[in-house]
Amino acid sequence: MLSGSSLIWIGALLLGLKASLTRASDFQHHGYEEMVSALFAVQSECPYITRIYSIGHSVEGRHLYVLEFSDNPGIHEALEPEFKYIGNMHGNEVLGRELLIYLAQFLCEEYRAGNERITHLIHDTRIHILPSMNPDGYEVAARQGPEFNGYLVGRGNAKEVDLNRNFPDLNALMYYYEKHNGQNHHLPLPDNWELQVELETLAVIKWMQNYNFVLSANLHGGAVVANYPFDKSREPRIRGKTSNSATPDEKIFKKLAKTYSYGHSWMHKGWNCGDYFDEGITNGASWYSLSKGMQDFNYLHTNCFEITLELSCDKFPPATALASEWLANREALVSYMEQVHHGIKGMVYDENNNPISNAVISVAGINHDITSGTDGDYFRLLLPGTYTVTASALGYQPFTKTVTVGPAEFQQEKHQNKENMLAKQFLLKPAA
Repeated sequence: MLSGSSLIWIGALLLGLKASLTRASDFQHHGYEEMVSALFAVQSECPYITRIYSIGHSVEGRHLYVLEFSDNPGIHEALEPEFKYIGNMHGNEVLGRELLIYLAQFLCEEYRAGNERITHLIHDTRIHILPSMNPDGYEVAARQGPEFNGYLVGRGNAKEVDLNRNFPDLNALMYYYEKHNGQNHHLPLPDNWELQVELETLAVIKWMQNYNFVLSANLHGGAVVANYPFDKSREPRIRGKTSNSATPDEKIFKKLAKTYSYGHSWMHKGWNCGDYFDEGITNGASWYSLSKGMQDFNYLHTNCFEITLELSCDKFPPATALASEWLANREALVSYMEQVHHGIKGMVYDENNNPISNAVISVAGINHDITSGTDGDYFRLLLPGTYTVTASALGYQPFTKTVTVGPAEFQQEKHQNKENMLAKQFLLKPAA
């Protein structure tokens, strides 16, 4: 029988990767101090393509550290999309935390080894990795350990609040607007919302507002499935039955979820943890309805499309399982990041070539708009097809174009990340 370290080495060869992450014996759980040390070690090893920053503190004062990968760390480059991974939102669901630490180490090592796919990805994308959104809850769960961890022990933050039920509830407002022709994007937050959420939630919302994220995933445990919005059902639950609650971007969300499930070693097979999910994906509300979740909030308040990845039957798997779990998820983690480059992107200018921020980009037939960032650049994830796209801004005449997103803009050549997003610029003239 092959050893774990041999399997890692063979897996690296099969994927065309030039360097293995580490020996199987090096896979271990990271407490808070160990996690911080691991992140700073990556930054020290790859100082020219990484930056560490804190988005805030937990209730018990632990920093919420993010490790950024970019060819220009700390700078948003126009037309370069922003991507984020968030792990350990539920403190006792720890596999995502470990996978994101390993992913950071892997990106650094592969970049240094000259891996072409990873080099393209880092040069063309600004990647943000938050391994632990709930470090306080993790410490509670870790004290119990893998052998004795309860289903709920450490799930919430230090105040025992479930952070994935703690975001402002924008779904109800969205469902009302759908019936009354109201706004379909960047829904407003309720008054005094900052006083109604936990410190960790507040930090993540401020983070979302400060960075124009295009694509995201948050990593959980307790099942094995890629879950996409909406999480909250439009209709009341009747006799225990759930119903699909689709976003206007249902097709692209399904494609994003399948990208992960088929990149994963067994998620796409469907049967996991005693449950069956066709192709390893599910609409959140058709599984079970929840309110105030993070993935719905991303879609309704920002430009970001987020899915929720349930990655292990065991919420706190033993350290001996981490090497095989890393192998199972590695390709999926990379492939999913590459999806941020699919669709259309461009700049919105005025007649003097000044960028216009907060311009609205609408796609006919898809009732969900996105907006341009502070540099005037926009990113719209789309499947292959022909679309009628309109850019509009207050004080300017709308401008409409027909664009065709072909398979070349959506399909990935094996192990190579190309600049796939179709570039379309908009020049807006002042309103008469």
